[in-house]
Amino acid sequence: MSAHRKNLIEVRDLRQTIGTQEILRGVNLDIPKGETLVLLGQSGGGKSVFLRHLIGLMRPLSGSIKIEGEEIAHLNERELEPVRRKIGMLFQDGALFDSMTVFDNVAFPLRERGERNEKVIREKVDHALELVSLQGQEGKMPVNLSGGMRKRASLARAIISEPSCILYDEPTAGLDPIVSDTINKLIRRLQSQLHVTSIVVTHDMISTDHIADRVALLREGRIHFDGTLQSLHASTDPVITDFIEGRSHEID
Repeated sequence: MSAHRKNLIEVRDLRQTIGTQEILRGVNLDIPKGETLVLLGQSGGGKSVFLRHLIGLMRPLSGSIKIEGEEIAHLNERELEPVRRKIGMLFQDGALFDSMTVFDNVAFPLRERGERNEKVIREKVDHALELVSLQGQEGKMPVNLSGGMRKRASLARAIISEPSCILYDEPTAGLDPIVSDTINKLIRRLQSQLHVTSIVVTHDMISTDHIADRVALLREGRIHFDGTLQSLHASTDPVITDFIEGRSHEID
């Protein structure tokens, strides 16, 4: 699939340390336009750190990150602004503003970028809430939303600026299986309706099987596997089979 598609994101030899720990040790990854890539790996293995580099929240120690051919690794905050407009991010905790209604949370990126026409804001917020099936909830405060609804409100905020790419950091973490299934279906729906590229960080194999066009496995700071869901499941590599089956060798 990748050979015929243009890459939206190209990462080369990305390195990052936190303190004395090498988190990313030369990550190489291509992400084609319109695909859903699931990035798997152990907790604390650098998946979220990788995501933060794609939106400029972290700067690489070394290496290259190109988005639509533009090198972003060393752009300053002002230069990153147009790049960030192309990318929506769903943070692990949702990151909603507790003091704002759902409507104002979702509208926030538009207002921050200078949109003053309330009619335009209302139409865009209504459309975003409709896409995540939250019509009628715009007057609620985040404290009055369930975990799944908070995620969906955060997702509406992530798509309000019509990004070409959405980053999801552990979108089903802490959610029960039925709510997780709702989020997985939403990720698929947004890919098909908005034609977005999606990068989903998770260690949830059920989600992976539902949503992935392609899978990459981050291990010890490098990409250990990069391929289709079918080739992941067909693999006899013990690192991959242990991960899929959830087998530990820590305590035997």
